[in-house]
Amino acid sequence: MKQIFLSVFLVSAMLTSCKNATKENNDKPGTEMASNDVETIHFGVRGNCTMCKATIEKAVNGVDGVEKADWNVDNKEIEVSFNASKTNDMAIHKAIAGVGYDTDKMMADDAAYKDLPMCCQYDHEMKMSLSK
Repeated sequence: MKQIFLSVFLVSAMLTSCKNATKENNDKPGTEMASNDVETIHFGVRGNCTMCKATIEKAVNGVDGVEKADWNVDNKEIEVSFNASKTNDMAIHKAIAGVGYDTDKMMADDAAYKDLPMCCQYDHEMKMSLSK
């Protein structure tokens, strides 16, 4: 019985502590991201399959400030939402090229491309939906 009471007490104390910490952080100036700092961009990225999707999205999500990345396998297009005060579109293009994929602004790193699985080694002339 003592263990149950102690467990309930500890859980409620932790929850109260977390709520207070969140409230304190939200009350401090500069702790909330201004909505106008979030940008969403779309651009073409060459690739073939769901393995490509996982690699591309992991690379983009690894960029500090990126909130969401979604690469469409069929359209060869990515949508990225990011905090513009922390990163920019070229950092995102560079991250994708660094793992072996061409974007509409940057060619893939050759060594990274050669390290891709065979199913992910796309045609460098492949049309991307937003390419010119």
